[in-house]
Amino acid sequence: MEGVEMELERRTKFLNGLILKKKAVELQEQPHPPLNVRVRASDMSFPLQNRAFTSARQLLDSMPAKLDTKRLALALKKEFDSSYGPAWHCIVGTSFGSYVTHSLGGFLYFSIDKVHILLFKTSVEPLSRATSLKD
Repeated sequence: MEGVEMELERRTKFLNGLILKKKAVELQEQPHPPLNVRVRASDMSFPLQNRAFTSARQLLDSMPAKLDTKRLALALKKEFDSSYGPAWHCIVGTSFGSYVTHSLGGFLYFSIDKVHILLFKTSVEPLSRATSLKD
């Protein structure tokens, strides 16, 4: 009788392993949830735009119920500063106006759900050149 029980246990483990593998494959094949993004204005390349969209969506999803606009803006700014060089700026809110000067290819204004995000890059002048311009 012990041999039968051991065989039954072995088969159960095998079948459970197959079920877990199938579930893992199904999860990988599921389409990603929509980002619900609307681009308002942009001169940014598509890969950078997609990075901004996915980062913003992940940050929004990781926040508790209340929107923390400062935290979202800081996180996006830091991510783009570290990935694409310094002088990125980010404004986040549900209602704001702006008029900014930006570097070519470094401007994106979009919304996710009801949150509007303005992400832009400015050029950075070396300190020595900036002081020589004043003279």
